[in-house]
Amino acid sequence: MRVILFTGKGGVGKTSVAAATALRSAELGYKTIVLSTDAAHSLSDSFDTPLGNEPRLIIPHLWGQETELSQTLETQWGTIQRYLSALFAWRGMDEMVAEEIAILPGMEELTNLLCIVHYQDEGQYDVIVVDCAPTGETLRLLSFPEMLHWWMTKMFPIGRRVAGVVSPLARAVMNIPLPDNEVFNSIEELYSELDRIRALLTDAEKTSVRLVVNPEKMVIKEAQRTFTYFNLYGYSTDLVICNRLIPKGVGGRYFQAWKDSQRKYHQLIEECFAPLPVSDIPLMEQEVVGISRLRVMAEALYGEGDPTAVFFRGQVQDIQKENKHYVLTLALPFTSKEKISLLRSRDELTIQVASFRRNVILPRILRGLVVSEAKLEEGKLKIRFLQERSGDGK
Repeated sequence: MRVILFTGKGGVGKTSVAAATALRSAELGYKTIVLSTDAAHSLSDSFDTPLGNEPRLIIPHLWGQETELSQTLETQWGTIQRYLSALFAWRGMDEMVAEEIAILPGMEELTNLLCIVHYQDEGQYDVIVVDCAPTGETLRLLSFPEMLHWWMTKMFPIGRRVAGVVSPLARAVMNIPLPDNEVFNSIEELYSELDRIRALLTDAEKTSVRLVVNPEKMVIKEAQRTFTYFNLYGYSTDLVICNRLIPKGVGGRYFQAWKDSQRKYHQLIEECFAPLPVSDIPLMEQEVVGISRLRVMAEALYGEGDPTAVFFRGQVQDIQKENKHYVLTLALPFTSKEKISLLRSRDELTIQVASFRRNVILPRILRGLVVSEAKLEEGKLKIRFLQERSGDGK
């Protein structure tokens, strides 16, 4: 199964590109579903057909879905949400307000990720195309498994033990609705699914992220930052798509200035994202709405090619032995050493770039070794480990 995620700055045309990709995939015979994770859904507009929370057949081999948090929450998070709602109500909050507050930040991102994994388990589709929210929301979506996995690893074992001791007293004396085994069992199940989500999304042979850009300075800068964070979390980007290029045949003094600007920024895109391939889509003559116009866009983007192919393969993490040292290399393009900080604790390495953090569990061969230095060279963070082991494992 292939999972292809499309993201980019708001307004660059990523929904149209995602829809066109899904259409071409289906017309090649792959059973394809295109899934929107953007709160402001526009897949329905792109296909010019109504879509909802359940997959709907658009054409043979192609289904579309626009997920709704209110409808998916019960199946994905129901037990945990009911407990949180009861806890807030016990604190004196209005019951209706408590139910709303119990929908915590990140739940929507999580339910969308769980949808992807469930479709993988069912095996009903060959290709899942994800029309992601604009880049900021997409980063939260893709960093959520890492964040929640860390929280549950550190806090959950303690939580169950403490609840087991405190719960009888709290219920008898204070009537506090502490979590019961059903809640903890739901969390354990969620924990196991998080591992599967991470495994699927970081498998470069199955999952690819594709960046949609326009040849404009602000769009390119945001795409560069996004690409850095994708590498930080171990997600593979296999293609950059430059949308809305003014065709060469369009003339006139007014358009010449735009064409000159686009030519300059297109060259910048190729330089910044090398060795990633860059594919172009011209500015269309008409609004890209409906099957026929999406088909034109797909042909402009992929030609006769297969959109489900992996367009670029490259390692974002590598371990090599150099003399008496081991070197862990992580790809972190478009950042500077001043923005990077490292924290080592036993078998865990925390890497932070600006406000985004990743916790890397070190492989067995590096555990207990001492970090001697870290250098950022040509977009790669190289962390050197001494072969001499420390006394306390830090």
